[in-house]
Amino acid sequence: MKIVVLAGGLSTERDVSLSTGSMVSNALRRKGHQVMLLDVFMGCGNAGDDLAHLFHDAAEAEIPDIPVPEGPADLTKVKAMRKDQSDCFFGINVIELCRMADIVFLALHGENGEDGRIQAAFDLFGIRYTGSNYLSSAIAMDKKLSKQFFAAAGIPTPRSISMNRSAYIADFSQSGLPLPCIIKPCHGGSSVGISVIHTPAEYETALQEAFRLEDEVILEEYIEGREFSVAVIESETLPVIEIAPLEGFYDYKNKYKAGSTIETCPADLPADIAGQIQAYAKTAVETLGISTYARADFMLDSQNRIYCLEVNTLPGMTPTSLLPQEAAAIGISFEDLCERLVQIKL
Repeated sequence: MKIVVLAGGLSTERDVSLSTGSMVSNALRRKGHQVMLLDVFMGCGNAGDDLAHLFHDAAEAEIPDIPVPEGPADLTKVKAMRKDQSDCFFGINVIELCRMADIVFLALHGENGEDGRIQAAFDLFGIRYTGSNYLSSAIAMDKKLSKQFFAAAGIPTPRSISMNRSAYIADFSQSGLPLPCIIKPCHGGSSVGISVIHTPAEYETALQEAFRLEDEVILEEYIEGREFSVAVIESETLPVIEIAPLEGFYDYKNKYKAGSTIETCPADLPADIAGQIQAYAKTAVETLGISTYARADFMLDSQNRIYCLEVNTLPGMTPTSLLPQEAAAIGISFEDLCERLVQIKL
C-alpha cells in the first residue's frame, strides 16, 4: 500500500510527533508498504511538482529514527523555516499527497492533530486516516469536557475546576482545592505546561506558565500514589503498565528521556484492581465515542482508589512510549502493532 505517515505540525508536541512518525514509517516499510513521512506544516516539494515522482522518491529515501529532544520545539523558529511562509496550516502538496495514499497514518500529537480538526478536514477531502473520528478526538482533547463525560459514566476522576485567562481566580485559597494541586493547560499533552504546586506562592507562576500556552487551564486535585496507563484497541484492553519516574512526576523529560522512568508491564497489581483499571479504560474510551485505539491514564492512591486522568486518542509511538510496551507484553511486535492500526481502518 501507499501510506503517508503524517507528523510534525505546530503543537508543543511537534518533536514527539516527528519521533513517532519516524518509528512508524520504518516499521510499516518493514511490513512491505511504500511509506512517505510527511511534515503536515512544512509540506514537500514545490507547487506544480510531479507528485507521483515526489511520492516515489520520498518513499524510497532513508528515514533515520528521530529522537525526542529534552524540551518542546521553538515554534517561532519552526514557522520561520517554512519555505512558502503561507498562513495555511497544511504545507505545500500535503493534501494532494495524502489523497494519493491508500491511507494516512496520523502520527500527530497535540493541537491540530489530536484535537479533531485534521480529522474533520480529511473527512471533507475524502482522505482515509488511522485513529478515531473528529468528534471523539475533540472531546477527549478537552480535559474539562472529558471529565464531565467520565462523571456521567461513573468513572472516578480527580476534582477540578477550569479557568479562563480573562476571568481566573487570583487567590488560590478561593479555588476550593487543597494543596498540593495540579495546574495544566486544558487541551495540552505530553505534560507541557503542567505544574505541581505545594504553596500558594507557587500558584501565580504556575498559572501564567499554563496560560502562556493557551487561554483555558485546569486546576486539579493532586492524587498522591502510583500512576498507570491502559491502551484499548478495538474494545480490547491491553495489560496495565505502571509508570514510576525516578525523580519528580511524569513530566516531558521523564516521558521521553530514556532511563528517566521505570515502566513495568504488566503492572504489579492485584488482579481485581488491574481488572477494574482496565474496565474503567474501556468504559472511558466507549463513553467518549473513540474508535480504533486510545490510551487512558490513571492514578491509584494509598487506599486503592482509582482515578482516571485523561484519554489520549493518538498515543505516542516513540522509543519510550507506553502503547508499544503494552503490546509487546502480549507478544505484539512494533511492526505488527503499526500494521494492525492501519488495517483497522481499511
